[in-house]
Amino acid sequence: MAKEKDRVVVNFMQWKKYNNYTAELKLLLTALLILCSLLTLFQFFPSNFSISASDLRVCITRISNTSTTTSSSRKLKLPPSPLHPPRVEINNENILPNGIVKRVFNPYGTAAAVYNFITMGAYRGGVNTFAIVGISSKPLHVYGNPVYQCQWIPYANNISSNNNNVTSSIAFKMLPDWGFGRIYTVVVVNCTFTQPINADNSGGRLLLLANTNGAGDTKYNVTDTIDALVEPPNTVDFTLFSSKPKYDYLYCGSSLYGNLSPQRVREWIAYHVKLFGERSHFVIHDAGGIHDEVMEVLKPWMELGYVTLQDIKDQERFDGYYHNQFMVVNDCLHRYKFMAKWMFFFDVDEFIYVPKNTLKSVLQSYEGFSQFTIEQMPMNSKTCLNSDYGKAHRRWGMEKLVYKDVKRGIRRDRKYAIQPRAAYATGVHMSQNIAGKTTHKTEGAIKYYHYHGTIAERREPCRKYMNSSTTTLWEDKTPYTMDTTMRDLAWNIKKFEKSMIVEGSTAPLDHQ
Repeated sequence: MAKEKDRVVVNFMQWKKYNNYTAELKLLLTALLILCSLLTLFQFFPSNFSISASDLRVCITRISNTSTTTSSSRKLKLPPSPLHPPRVEINNENILPNGIVKRVFNPYGTAAAVYNFITMGAYRGGVNTFAIVGISSKPLHVYGNPVYQCQWIPYANNISSNNNNVTSSIAFKMLPDWGFGRIYTVVVVNCTFTQPINADNSGGRLLLLANTNGAGDTKYNVTDTIDALVEPPNTVDFTLFSSKPKYDYLYCGSSLYGNLSPQRVREWIAYHVKLFGERSHFVIHDAGGIHDEVMEVLKPWMELGYVTLQDIKDQERFDGYYHNQFMVVNDCLHRYKFMAKWMFFFDVDEFIYVPKNTLKSVLQSYEGFSQFTIEQMPMNSKTCLNSDYGKAHRRWGMEKLVYKDVKRGIRRDRKYAIQPRAAYATGVHMSQNIAGKTTHKTEGAIKYYHYHGTIAERREPCRKYMNSSTTTLWEDKTPYTMDTTMRDLAWNIKKFEKSMIVEGSTAPLDHQ
């Protein structure tokens, strides 16, 4: 009986022990269930809601020291708000040791799951007007109507009675990318004030107030305040807006990307420096296409002062049309607006040609127009002459590609030039935001030869060779005829390049 009694006691103790383990297991499972529930709920919280480890420590400290925190907070005094906003430095660009201008793109706010506004640059358009160039959420502009407002904040240390805080009476937005935008669309905001801004040159900053106007979350309006431009004291040259521009012609290039051919770039820049002349400048935008060999081609022209190279690879973070080329050309327009009489927009596989007169005389004939478009001459990019067989690799592309597409009855893209002081925004093939007249009747006066696709080919372009010199060719149901205009100019361009780069002379530039 005693042994049975002891066995019962042991079994009871084991059952009690296991029962305790079961209770602990239930507690653990309950805690895990609560934790999983909280994690599930966090997925439905707003994206700007977050809890960090430091936040948890603060909560625990507050719970354990409520009375101490309350009593100590009564003794603290917050510093008074400044009467005037502090000076702000805006990082829009850096000059690298090799002379490249490294551009910076500054994002602000959120709207429709992307940034509300991303600035590339802000520039003066006169004594009382500014332009802010950037990109913004395309859904925001498609499904809503975001509005913008501009403010000028003078520096606090020298505020005259006529230079108080000013709010723009007009903030006009333009969307110059013709609806081609992807996740982001290009926005140019024109800020026009009712009085001269920073007239005493005491300095200040321009603010852009970007309001979603209910287009992000339809229940809310979110306004982001953006520091668009800073003018330190005594830095604005107001004579710039009325003086003669530094250049006669300035080229604004689109975004260059991919494995570009250094030989094609070499031909293009030498040809156009000779065509445009000494009072010209070329702004090249590198979106990833200026590799070491292309840089070797551009570097001498940069050192001679003809080329500015801007590194815009940072914009690849934001998905806009064609490497954000509409934003890039609009930034170029406003950045150099008062530095050139005429501004040209075309690509690096296109060669401007003036058949009869000089470029100067042609542009003088268009003085009464703010903009003119240029006719395209599309060239076959694969077919060369039999006489070049075996030595095509020693000839320039403009020299050996001589067959021109002459198909009729189709609409071809045109490129253009503008008088930039008349433009508010611009595009790739023409500006639709310009004051003054536009003419498209330029046939016979000026045109451009287009060697489509050759700039992105590192291999020899000649794939086919023909004997024909005068007859029409049929290739892919497209008629071609021989045009040796550019071939005939090649020797002079090579000679000019040698005089400028190899020999380092300052030979006179011929406006052909």
